[in-house]
Amino acid sequence: MSNSGSKPTAALALADGTVFLGRGHGAAGIRTAEIVFNTAITGYQEILTDPSYAGQIVTFTFPHIGNVGVNSQDIEALTPHAAGAVFRALPTPPSNWRAERSLDTWLADHGLGAISGVDTRRLTRRLRDQGSQNAALQVAPDGAIDVAALKAAAAAAPSIVGQDLATAVSASQRYGWEEAGWELGGYTVGKGDGPHIVAVDYGIKSNILRSLAEQGCRITVVPATSTAAEILALNPDGVLFGNGPGDPAATGQHAVPVIQEVVAADLPVFGICLGHQLLGLALGARTVKMPHGHHGANHPVKDYTTGRVEITSQNHGFAIDELDLPQGVKITHRSLFDGTIQGIALEGKPVFSVQYHPEASPGPADSHYLFQRFVEAIRARRAA
Repeated sequence: MSNSGSKPTAALALADGTVFLGRGHGAAGIRTAEIVFNTAITGYQEILTDPSYAGQIVTFTFPHIGNVGVNSQDIEALTPHAAGAVFRALPTPPSNWRAERSLDTWLADHGLGAISGVDTRRLTRRLRDQGSQNAALQVAPDGAIDVAALKAAAAAAPSIVGQDLATAVSASQRYGWEEAGWELGGYTVGKGDGPHIVAVDYGIKSNILRSLAEQGCRITVVPATSTAAEILALNPDGVLFGNGPGDPAATGQHAVPVIQEVVAADLPVFGICLGHQLLGLALGARTVKMPHGHHGANHPVKDYTTGRVEITSQNHGFAIDELDLPQGVKITHRSLFDGTIQGIALEGKPVFSVQYHPEASPGPADSHYLFQRFVEAIRARRAA
């Protein structure tokens, strides 16, 4: 703990038996989930509201969390989807003109628990060297912590492998989207006079939709369980398969046949993160669980179609397996950290995907060109 003289009000137990004590924040209770680390130095609110973090406790390696407070605009979903959070230092009071309330208050209001005073460097090294694992996080304002029970809960928690979490965070019904890029004072409204995009919501981030609206697209968002017939009945000019949490092989049991039908309809297709993995499965590839995944906003990726290197925002624990990659599927992007596949394209068709987050939020804007590339593919198909 940062203040060794105070009584612990929170504890974090890993499945391997490691225990960290600290100060609790947000709502009381015990949460079990996979624990991962994120190396981004900005955007804690966007990270905690990213639906891709459902079923995960996020360790922030950057120590200064809470300093810009929380507002109603820097969100990727209406409510936080992460299972919990781990901080090095006490969340600092907000000091930003856009802040509407403190991080502590926001956590409590949304029923989210967090622990501070943890040696996050030690924790990150353990996850880096031994791989992501399950953990149990308890927030106990009265200090009543049962360490043995917490360790047992962490050890007994189910693996994220085999879990279809996308349907749990997806919208339950179809809706339209008009919000575009942010300008001083708030978000603008997209023109909506461009191509009609159907975006499949596996846990899609709001900034993906904003980025499409910035390109002038008219956007219809549909649930993760939508059929190909329902998608094609909307007469889209292109289909986007968005990001989301969980094991792609599990979600693929219902999503892969849908994606295969959409690809067969000869529509331009763009996949992002989970959508990229599902597209890979639909084309005949396999996905594998990564040791600790990619979570951060500083990952270098090479685009082999241009030869350029871009710094990207990433959040995924699974990847497309390069072994036995199907014929006709080419690798377009690759991680310069570990060489994993970061982008694929189907030869002869306007079908492509990337593993990372071109919409950023948080992160650099190096990859925004991919949304323009998607729209250009749609216009080229129209012209043909």
